Amino acid sequence: MRDMRDPEHSTLWRISEFERLQAGGQDGAPMGTAPSTMLGSTLQAELYRLYAHTETNDVLEVMAACLRHRESALLHMSMAPYVWSVTLFPIQGLFHAPRDVADPVVAAGMGQMKLLSAERAGLRPPGHIMAERVAAPDKYRPLARLLWAMAVYGPRPTLLTEISGRSAYRLAPGRGEDRPVPTGALAPAVSRLRAEAASLREMSRWPGMSLERACRLLNALYLTDSLMVMRSHPQARREPLDWARLLGRRR
Repeated sequence: MRDMRDPEHSTLWRISEFERLQAGGQDGAPMGTAPSTMLGSTLQAELYRLYAHTETNDVLEVMAACLRHRESALLHMSMAPYVWSVTLFPIQGLFHAPRDVADPVVAAGMGQMKLLSAERAGLRPPGHIMAERVAAPDKYRPLARLLWAMAVYGPRPTLLTEISGRSAYRLAPGRGEDRPVPTGALAPAVSRLRAEAASLREMSRWPGMSLERACRLLNALYLTDSLMVMRSHPQARREPLDWARLLGRRR
């Protein structure tokens, strides 16, 4: 039987097979109930808080929580009919996955991706002294690429909770070399944020932008440690309190 934690497994899981392994007692806690008890206590508390206020399958919010607590985690995500398994290593700035975000199957399913389970990482990062749980080097990739792709092309169209509300935003200095190169209308928007602060409403009116594109860009910049969030800036005081509520969308 295949192991859900097999570091060298190179294909995508079928959802039906993943569910059979879960039913048989393999690792992986259903996200519809509670965080896995194998996760660290601080991350568990964060996930319980998220469950009380957001949909439990919000991939981007859970990734953001892992980053804030700098805790490695194994995430199983559905993109019917497959399950894509990814291990995050926030401290090392890496992620492990049998297939990269640029894989055609993964890219095609990113917009419908939902979190199935989260648990303690079974793998270790490259260079770890206990090498038996270190996977092949070519399966570790820059974490910023995953975070950027999930923010720009993933299922969440609204701001992450951590950066929502009345705020002004500006590009943070440094870290540009770790951030994927923006394309299309996002490129001039990033350049503009380098020179000036703007509210979400103002950004949504820039050429080629919209409210959803602005939300996705800000999420991507935040997750790649490239965003300054200013609550007391004059632009922030003119911002509506809750764009998601005004749009009639749930976070």
